[in-house]
Amino acid sequence: MTQPTMIRREHGRRPLLLDLFCCAGGAAMGYRRAGFDVTGVDLAPRPNYPFAFHQGDALAFLAALIASGDIHRFAAVHASPPCQAGCALTVGTNHSQGWGRTHVDLVAPTRTLLEETGLPYVIEQPNGRAAIRKDLWLCGEMFGLGVLRHRNFELGGWSIEQPAHPKHRGYVRGYRHGVFRDGPYVAAYGSGGGKATVAEMQTAMGIGWTDVREELTEAIPPAFSEHIGRALHATLRPLEVAA
Repeated sequence: MTQPTMIRREHGRRPLLLDLFCCAGGAAMGYRRAGFDVTGVDLAPRPNYPFAFHQGDALAFLAALIASGDIHRFAAVHASPPCQAGCALTVGTNHSQGWGRTHVDLVAPTRTLLEETGLPYVIEQPNGRAAIRKDLWLCGEMFGLGVLRHRNFELGGWSIEQPAHPKHRGYVRGYRHGVFRDGPYVAAYGSGGGKATVAEMQTAMGIGWTDVREELTEAIPPAFSEHIGRALHATLRPLEVAA
């Protein structure tokens, strides 16, 4: 793997992080709170994205940055490529019932370009069969959230200590196999069957800047990326060179 290059930036300025497949900015907000400025890229228009945003193909945008050398304006990259090809729901319930459709797996081409940048990177995916290294995995209970939202992270060019996984306090509220269970967590995906309302998802994940259900169901809680971002920021600090 290519080792991260030294990032030259003015002392005291926030390092810039590239947020690929950014959706409405759940990850971005956490990185911002951890000390980064953030630029997002997504194929769909995202008027609720709270920071600088470019609409377009994320991999084409990254390839263009690499080709031009502009990638070195950035200190790190986070990528959340579409997860439907490998997520637990797609390969589990949907597959067994013959539901859903074919999904493109963008993890491998994303990783190839990220390694070409020479920058430290993060690839995020949900539990399932996505072909990433599980260098870190996080759960909402680690941060006292109202969702579990288990997520796996591959870390390129840097590392972070795995936090302990506290015991879950109960069930995720909703129906499962025809049985309704109440619990301290809400299901922030889909609709019906006792799943979370928009307001419940906003509260449970700590996301108040979008009320679009699809954006909320795709988001990771900012607490996850703030935790990652603080460790990443500390990793970058020794690389700073005064301009």
